Amino acid sequence: MAVELPVSGEEVDAASVTGVPGTSRPGGHRGRDYFTDENRVLKKDPQQDYHLEYAMENSTHTVLAFSRELHTCDTNDKSITESTVRVIWAYHHKDMGEAGQNYHGANRGTKSLRLLNPEKEEVLSASLPYFDLTNKDVPVPDKDTTYWCQMFKIPVQHEKHHVTKVEPLIQKGHENLVHHILLYQCSSNLNDSVLDYGHECYHPNMPDSFLTCETVIFAWAIGGEGFTYPPHVGLSIGTAADPQFVLMEVHYDNPSYTEGLIDNSGLRLIYTPVLRKYDAGVIEAGLWVSLFHNIPPGMPEFVSEGHCTLECLEEALGAERPAGIHVFAVLLHAHLAGRAIRMRHFHNGEEQKLLAYDDEFDFNFQEFQYLKEERTILPGDNLITECHYSTVDRVRMTWGGLSTRNEMCLSYLLYYPRINLTRCASIPDIMEQLQFIGVKEIYRPVRTWPFIIKSPKQYKNLSFMDAMNKFKWSISEGLSYNELVLKLPVNVRCSKTDNAEWSIQGMTALPPEIERPYKTEPVICSSSSCLCCSLFFTLLFVVHVAANTLGNIGPFV
Repeated sequence: MAVELPVSGEEVDAASVTGVPGTSRPGGHRGRDYFTDENRVLKKDPQQDYHLEYAMENSTHTVLAFSRELHTCDTNDKSITESTVRVIWAYHHKDMGEAGQNYHGANRGTKSLRLLNPEKEEVLSASLPYFDLTNKDVPVPDKDTTYWCQMFKIPVQHEKHHVTKVEPLIQKGHENLVHHILLYQCSSNLNDSVLDYGHECYHPNMPDSFLTCETVIFAWAIGGEGFTYPPHVGLSIGTAADPQFVLMEVHYDNPSYTEGLIDNSGLRLIYTPVLRKYDAGVIEAGLWVSLFHNIPPGMPEFVSEGHCTLECLEEALGAERPAGIHVFAVLLHAHLAGRAIRMRHFHNGEEQKLLAYDDEFDFNFQEFQYLKEERTILPGDNLITECHYSTVDRVRMTWGGLSTRNEMCLSYLLYYPRINLTRCASIPDIMEQLQFIGVKEIYRPVRTWPFIIKSPKQYKNLSFMDAMNKFKWSISEGLSYNELVLKLPVNVRCSKTDNAEWSIQGMTALPPEIERPYKTEPVICSSSSCLCCSLFFTLLFVVHVAANTLGNIGPFV
């Protein structure tokens, strides 16, 4: 059997394996290092960096394990980092011959992975209790974007428990329809009457009770798997301070406007009466989702920044936890134009190691990253969510908003111990953005949204969105605009639970003076000839072939 496992890039870095033991072919097995050029031609790499460590095959499975340095000195290899890696796999039942590889046909696939995400400690008992929060026959409209909200009552009451794991329950066949699920804590003053029905979120007729649900307690996004809390941390339920009513927000992405879709997706929460040491909390950080976040068309790269400001962290942490909080996982979130996201951390004005990053962001693969080492956030620190976008295929402005064709720039921080801080974000000043395109005056008082421009003449009576789209953007203009936006004063968002606010909320702050672009840490490369290399990576690859297929293709060789 021949197996190729390229790792995507402009020039694909690949491992090829032939002659797996356990088949009828004598002579053992061997692994070879290949790459492809821009024309997708497979070539043997002069520097062999992949090493086959183990191979086994039976009547249904082929199992391969191979290793490689994370950073080689080979220009044909792609460095393996904590970013998303798109692994492409293909196999054929015949070994590679002198003429080259055999065409794999339908025996191929791809999957986005974080190869270096720290392994989750699965120590949960199979007998632990759980409860499901799932939608019941929700009719998904035949429109691009739908946010559906459903209220639930937590069934565990009167005694403290800890949720230890949350699993997505995505209806089969709806893996691309359900884009993300957010779970919010709602006011404890509600009663069971709010449980009667769901409703479209952010709608004028949405029930008033939904407006009390502002505190995110869990987040899942497309491509993610279940999340297991560390052994010393859990999501607290069952006490007066814990969520009694929760709102589940499901984002349905239906770009093909498919009719007749009915969905029953949701979440499963596994819990235990054996309490952990700390209660977990979630902070939403980054750019407040609004039209004030915008990206010009035709840009190969545009950078947006959302600030969890020194002022907000100083007030909230200073009042509730002067010793700081400890972040153990981060979910980085953007939409279709997103290309890379970084969470930058500053302490006393000095930049620390990145809190989290994904330089190969994949819209279809968003999950919590476990930190290798917990990070302490102290009063007076700064956190910046830095998002990189590409709009080369767009001819109109991209706006901050709920649709996947709009954009977001958010980070969800899982931390302990829980404090009363749910959102730490910012909004850039819109008037200075409009001055860039020549806007002089808007109609006041503002009576419409988006508001209307009064002068100059070329924009008169246009909404600010129409004016931004009318402006003749070029790459040069876009770069100048980007430089301006990153230096603008920001409006601080600093929220508590139950719609309460810290006093800094709504105030204007200046973004910190930071080095741009972010200077990545130098990579120390090593080759297969290095005898004392420590950065080593092993990948286990399993091919499953149905038993009834074997008779059609003959023995694996």
